[in-house]
Amino acid sequence: MGLKIVDATVSSFNEVFSRFKEDAANNKANFILFLADNDPSTSLSWCPDCVRAEPVIHKKLIESGEDVALLRAYVGDRPTWRNPQHPWRIDSTFQLKGVPTLIRWENDAVAARLEDHEAHVESKIAALL
Repeated sequence: MGLKIVDATVSSFNEVFSRFKEDAANNKANFILFLADNDPSTSLSWCPDCVRAEPVIHKKLIESGEDVALLRAYVGDRPTWRNPQHPWRIDSTFQLKGVPTLIRWENDAVAARLEDHEAHVESKIAALL
């Protein structure tokens, strides 16, 4: 099957995440990638670390050759993300501090994570696989 990707925003996350969790047992590995939204004026993420990390993460997940699920969760525009009360910053499960953040999801919990400045490092991504 390869890489299965689903996308969610802050507003759609709970519904998408519920389906992601229900399907998790059908995959060899499950990941959640928290990313910044694209800037409408450039069609690129407003977060340079996200622009750098996302293609590397995709490449490593595809290269694994396994059935892998990736939930891409978009945190919003810069002002939304900067709010200290952002839902994923204060969420006891995710406790996001930066984007991008790549999480390996196992047994209905966060098993491992790579945060912003580490999320593009191929060896660290491979270690999560």
